[in-house]
Amino acid sequence: MAARPAAGGGAGGGARRVLDLGCGDGDLLIRLLAEQQITRIVGIDLSQAALDRLRARLDRGPRPPGPQVDLWCRSMTVPDPRLCGFDCAVLVETIAHLAPDVLSALEAAVFDSMRPCQVVVTTPNAEFNPLPGVPRQRMRHPGHRFEWGREKFGHWARGVGARHGYGCARQDIDGRHPTCGGASQMAVCTLVKAPDPTPPATPAPRAP
Repeated sequence: MAARPAAGGGAGGGARRVLDLGCGDGDLLIRLLAEQQITRIVGIDLSQAALDRLRARLDRGPRPPGPQVDLWCRSMTVPDPRLCGFDCAVLVETIAHLAPDVLSALEAAVFDSMRPCQVVVTTPNAEFNPLPGVPRQRMRHPGHRFEWGREKFGHWARGVGARHGYGCARQDIDGRHPTCGGASQMAVCTLVKAPDPTPPATPAPRAP
């Protein structure tokens, strides 16, 4: 399950304020509740039904004090100043459901507007599909708009990083077949602090 490595890939690695973009029924969000350093989690999804199921999971029985949890039914491709300033944004198996133009809008919203310190993205590895018997002409999930192999996903992640000032590294997750890689793959993109664009002051010339 991609939620487990995603939780450890950044959200569970010291982040205190976390965005779960495309949270769905909350597989990742529920895991993050156990991370003691996290103080706030915002889960975002377009499906109100999924958020209602997640809210029911959160309300099911007492749970120890933990982070503040907010669930918002809204698009994650529309910039919102309330989503700025977070330590980490996580997108678990989300981008494959987006059309190319929507993926571009998501890139701008997350990496240019929200601009968290770290972004963790997981997506299925198309090279793995023959192992569980997925036919070549089909995708692993009927709702997927695309599925990328390792090289293409790595190329996309590095391009996003170069365009927005992040360093991105790809890795296999959910197994590691010697030739096909993992069932899924993860990119961890870390914000690189840009140098101060203000040029140094030119010293005044000495009086003759």
